[in-house]
Amino acid sequence: MKHSAIAAGVILSTLGFTGTASAEEDAFITALKSGTPLLNMRLRYEEVDSDAFTEEGQALTLRTRLGYQSGKFYGFDVMGEFEDTHIVGQVDNYAPNQAGYPVIADPEVTELNRAAISYTGSNALEGFSAIYGRQRIIYDNARFVGNVGWRQDEQTFDGAKVDYALSDFTFSAAHLTAVNGITPVFDANVSSNLFNVGWKGAPGGSLTAYGYLLETDNVPDSNNDTWGLRYAGAFDLDAIKLLLTLEGAQQEVEAGDTEYYFAELGAEMAGVTVKLAQEVLGSDDGVVAFQTPLATKHAFNGWADLFLATPADGLEDTFVTVGGKLAGFKLAAIYHDFKSNEGSTDYGTEMDLLVARPIGKHYTVGLKYADYSADDFGADTSKYWAWGELKF
Repeated sequence: MKHSAIAAGVILSTLGFTGTASAEEDAFITALKSGTPLLNMRLRYEEVDSDAFTEEGQALTLRTRLGYQSGKFYGFDVMGEFEDTHIVGQVDNYAPNQAGYPVIADPEVTELNRAAISYTGSNALEGFSAIYGRQRIIYDNARFVGNVGWRQDEQTFDGAKVDYALSDFTFSAAHLTAVNGITPVFDANVSSNLFNVGWKGAPGGSLTAYGYLLETDNVPDSNNDTWGLRYAGAFDLDAIKLLLTLEGAQQEVEAGDTEYYFAELGAEMAGVTVKLAQEVLGSDDGVVAFQTPLATKHAFNGWADLFLATPADGLEDTFVTVGGKLAGFKLAAIYHDFKSNEGSTDYGTEMDLLVARPIGKHYTVGLKYADYSADDFGADTSKYWAWGELKF
């Protein structure tokens, strides 16, 4: 982050002294004055009950993000955002503060969440944009690269990213030097390269090809190279909209090669969406399994978070999702059936429930529940959340 801050400071200084002409000075001041304050506050209660522990875990935490996004100055803009998470009240059974309790992965932290300088092209460079510094990166559905937005301390990345849009095509590439994880355990210095190319002209939807080449500094044999192809489409058939998503990827690590498959078929009618899907994270003879280290993992394979790391025998997650809106409330229910990819182990099943409601433009309240029933993997685990959020 030190290099990002220095670079941003140098560029700001340069922009501030680019000219003695009052017009340029006025343009610079106007860019600063036309900036936007950033504020996000989320108060959340989480409770975890797991048969792997004798006690329940509980936490009431408040996450506050405060920042500033400048206006444009010759295509450039800067932004910075601080993030603070702390416990509200006295909580004795809050992991990681106390040993022996289920982990609630929202540690107390105060940090620089994002700080970056961006450029957006125009005229001959129309469609081009670039950003350098600490930033949020989300590709596609965040299955491989995301910000883990559910946790109080989101995942961000240090590095440079460029994007270019041309007609129905989008091109994106990023070089990462650091991962700032949801807890200090997941922070790492890296030398990783990300590539994502999209085509919006595919029949019924979009086609995306990607390559994520990951390497952790000073960790031998840490290379993780993933190449994949994703299709997401929707087809209107009078009163019903059919939804189809297909995806496949190949992953190479030092210990072996594994594969990833995803297929989902759904239908949307009268505001209700029903989807049936299977996700397969393969295994190479039970030695190594397909992993997604930069993903928004909480959003996949059950909200109870039993499968944040894929078991060595791989994972086959077959699930049904039902969702919709009623009286302004967002409702969702998901049922998972988990099995191994190598062999025939029944891991367990899980039911996830969600109800959330926006209040005006800036507020959201919600309840969320996850209940994992173990067969041959992990322990029975239930989690409950209640939260309120302010954002503008």
